[in-house]
This record gives sequence, structure tokens and C-alpha cells, in this order.
Amino acid sequence: MFQRLSDVDRRAFVDGVRTYAPTFAAMFSWGLVTGIAMSKSVLTVPQALGMSLLVYAGSSQLAVLPLLAAKLPMWTVLLTAAMVNTRFIVFSAGLAPHFSYLSMPRRLLLGYFNGDVLYLLFQARSFRPGYEPGKEAFFWGMAASSWIMWQASSIIGILLANLFPDDWGLSLAGTLALIPIMVSAIVGRSTLVAVVIAAIVALVGIDMPYRLSLPLAILAALLAGLVSDTYAHNRSAKVLRRAGQGGRASQ
Repeated sequence: MFQRLSDVDRRAFVDGVRTYAPTFAAMFSWGLVTGIAMSKSVLTVPQALGMSLLVYAGSSQLAVLPLLAAKLPMWTVLLTAAMVNTRFIVFSAGLAPHFSYLSMPRRLLLGYFNGDVLYLLFQARSFRPGYEPGKEAFFWGMAASSWIMWQASSIIGILLANLFPDDWGLSLAGTLALIPIMVSAIVGRSTLVAVVIAAIVALVGIDMPYRLSLPLAILAALLAGLVSDTYAHNRSAKVLRRAGQGGRASQ
């Protein structure tokens, strides 16, 4: 299949793999922790493997485990997973201009493979909207790398959970490894404002049930970024008007 790709797509695919490679250690750690947590929960091994392959979203997988253990109604489990994954609405909206020319099945497939870090790294390339040679192949290079690394580490955690002590702190290691990637994605004042506001909201609401602090933090970040962008736009417009008035006055 790889050989059937054009030269441009092959190079873009490899570029995607190389771009995503620095995240492998963090992804492996996070997937391992998730796999161990699922194996040590109320799930059977086949159920844990099925969740890893079908859900493919570490945060929501971990969020629903306590609910399953408490035997809460299924609607509660599904609602919690949906709330935790609210951020993917933002990611999908960000990718839509780039892949809107694809068929619905292919866009749905892209949505399944999309992820937090993958989205950030893709957006950092500043691709133009619409079709662009190699762009989809670049996405798939990162997506395939992410999926393989996640599933491999998660399955290892599921099958070998008893070999890992509970106090290893792997989740903290994975989080710390992801911080440099997230910091590198802050490329402007609006992004910085959104990150700061989201962090404050997430910390203030950390004890809220059903991980509600996460979707609230996302909404707060969107609002903060919008306000910051609007303020910057209005300020630039005022500066341009003043410059224009000053130029006419000098004439």
C-alpha cells in the first residue's frame, strides 16, 4: 500500500512519522497507564482490549472506569465520556477546512484517528485550507504512528498489568513528557490567554463530578481566545484608522 503512494505522498507520510516521533515516549507511557488501569478495573481482558481498540481515547477511558466499578447507569457512563471528549468537537472544526473535499466515510475515519497532540502538530504546519498535495498523507503518517504506539502500549498494560506496581507514577511521567509539546503549540497571545484561562478553570473545578472541569475549561478557553482575538483585531483597526487620519492631516 505504501509503495502505491505517489512520491509526494510517500515523503509526506514519512515526514508525518518523523514529526510525531518525539511524542512516542509520552504516548507509550500514557497508553501503558491506561491499559493497566483498565486491566485492574472491573473490565475483563477482552472488554479492556475492545475498549482500547474501539474507544481510542485515554481520558474518557479512564474517566468511565470508576463509574463502571460503581455500577452506575449506562447513560451516566456515556454522558461522562461525551463530556470528556468535548474537545474533539474543536479539533474536528479545525480540520474541517482541510479535508472537507473528502467523502463522509473518509472524514469519519480521519475523526477516529484524530487526537490532541496530533491535531496540535498538524495545525503547527500551517497548511492552507482545501486540497494540498501530501497533506492527507502527512496526517496519516502521524495518525498511524499514534495509533500503533497507543494500541501497543495499551495492550501491553492490559496483558501484563500484574507486573507493574501501582506506585510507579507512569501517568505523571506521560503528562510531564507532553508538556513541552503543548508549550510549543502556544504561538500567539490569544493562544496563551486561552491556555491560562483553561488551566485556571480546570484547577478550580478539579473536584467537580464526571470530569466536568474539562469541558468547562475547553469552553472557557474558546471564549477567552475569541475575546482576545476580537480585542486584538479592534485594536489593530484603531491603529490603522489613526494612522490613516494622521496621513490625511499631514497632507
